[in-house]
Amino acid sequence: MTLPDMRFDVTAPATPLEDLGRVHLIAIGGAGMSAVARLLLARGVGVSGSDAADGPALQALRDLGARVHLGHDAAHLAGVDTVVVSSAIREDNVELAAARAAELRVLHRSQALASLMAGSRRVAVAGANGKTTTTSMLVVALDAAGERPSYACGAEIAQLATNAAIGVGSVFVVEADESDGSFLAYRPDVAVVTNVQPDHLDFYGTAERVEEAYAAFAATVPADGLVVACFDDPGSRRLAQAVRSRGGAVVTYGYEVGADLHVLSTEADGLGTHSSFVLDGSLSTLELLVPGPHNVMDACAAYLAAVRGVGADADAVLAGLASFSGARRRFEVRGEVGGVTVVDDYAHNAPKVAAVVSTGADLVRRAGSGSLHVIFQPHLYSRTRDFAVEFAHALAPADHVVLLDVYGAREAPVDGISSGLIGDPLRELPGERSVLVGPSREDAVAAVAQRARPGDLVLVVGAGDVTALAPLVVDALAGARTATDHRTTPDYRTTTDGGSR
Repeated sequence: MTLPDMRFDVTAPATPLEDLGRVHLIAIGGAGMSAVARLLLARGVGVSGSDAADGPALQALRDLGARVHLGHDAAHLAGVDTVVVSSAIREDNVELAAARAAELRVLHRSQALASLMAGSRRVAVAGANGKTTTTSMLVVALDAAGERPSYACGAEIAQLATNAAIGVGSVFVVEADESDGSFLAYRPDVAVVTNVQPDHLDFYGTAERVEEAYAAFAATVPADGLVVACFDDPGSRRLAQAVRSRGGAVVTYGYEVGADLHVLSTEADGLGTHSSFVLDGSLSTLELLVPGPHNVMDACAAYLAAVRGVGADADAVLAGLASFSGARRRFEVRGEVGGVTVVDDYAHNAPKVAAVVSTGADLVRRAGSGSLHVIFQPHLYSRTRDFAVEFAHALAPADHVVLLDVYGAREAPVDGISSGLIGDPLRELPGERSVLVGPSREDAVAAVAQRARPGDLVLVVGAGDVTALAPLVVDALAGARTATDHRTTPDYRTTTDGGSR
């Protein structure tokens, strides 16, 4: 397919790693870019980079040997052979413009990753929802099975304390970003598709173009490769059918009857789950330390990729999945103060938000008391415009909702597009809930801290600068608690159907 507005030919053969020379990464501190930088450094490549502001990620890269600059300046390109960027870097960026003028090699982040993956058994995890968690689970499971994979993930894997590493094994796992079509660069031996949904319409334009992109991604898998696809998601199921129709190998998973890996049951156990599934007539048990049916689905995708795709030992993979403690900002518990638990999550499209909020509501319900508070920051004006009603329904299970202003990221403000587009239909939905629209970050934190009571659960949700609010909520709760509040409170990490313990 021809991708819309694509600045890089991600379908071209990967540049050999030894040909990259000295590499400079623009916005080196981002989650995806820092992963590439870590991997390049681990492979002995000279690395420099620039970013607008300092932070822990930049210091970590300095410690690994990268030359890191604050701010952007064409002078930073002295001695550089290859420049790596993400789609977020505009052509008028002073460093990118200078690289173009000097006719330096300019690669998209995905192309640099493809160079690093050469010679490995490549596994790429794609999907609108769940790809970070699935990638993280897969890495942990393969590590437990003795595969010692290389990997690049969109978030830090909690128990490995990093988002990327070069392993000693032959497998290389990457989180494959569909948002800009760059997942076509990887040509994986095993492709995982968690779902195919009409997201990133600012790039693709239509839902049909989204499906075409996933079809093109699946078509990059070689004839002896494998596609792992979610059976419960209509788009992913259609993709699986198309791959099978042309003779490709596919294995599906899901709760619905007809999935190759059929999940039979899921029971909550605090912040964990207990599930069972059938594959090839054999019954298996899946224990997880993370909550919700969506995490069960991600674990099943990881299981199939590891066992069917890589050939890892099934029992060792299940043990690895049972040890998985989460990825940063994926239903991450950030603190508990006075009986109020604060959870941070990166969810930013409507299905992701629905999964997170419904999981939180279920935890509160099972605990038998308390309320669910959600601070949500819409991400992108185009996404807010296109899916406002869907976001409203996703947030509806909450008792109290605080809607921050839209985080535009790469988009300029659009007249008439605000978080009020979500708040208005949310107020009209059945049920009792409070809805606060458009407060400052400070007022949002204060509102939740003042309202929250022992037994409550607070979710801080979104992909923008809302990520900084969870620790602020924890601090505000600490300041708001009084010695007079002694009510018995549930611990969401230990609560079962039988109540708190």
